[in-house]
Amino acid sequence: MADRGSQNRGFASMDPDKQKEIASKGGKAAHAKGTAHEFSSEEAREAGRKGGKAAHAKGTAHEFSSEEAREAGRKGGQSTQRDR
Repeated sequence: MADRGSQNRGFASMDPDKQKEIASKGGKAAHAKGTAHEFSSEEAREAGRKGGKAAHAKGTAHEFSSEEAREAGRKGGQSTQRDR
């Protein structure tokens, strides 16, 4: 048997678009079956908080300018008003 070393195999070696396609099918199947986890607003908030902390710690977080923050808030407000 040939030694493959650290060569990527399986899912890790696939094209990112192919990975996304497979993951999407899995998510759709789980929702159709009723076994997918659906986050409560509190769980989603906590996940976002953890992700933001991790991104800032790694130095990969996007730093919003005051104009970008203002625009994001405006869009969020419009979305909230539309949903009422």
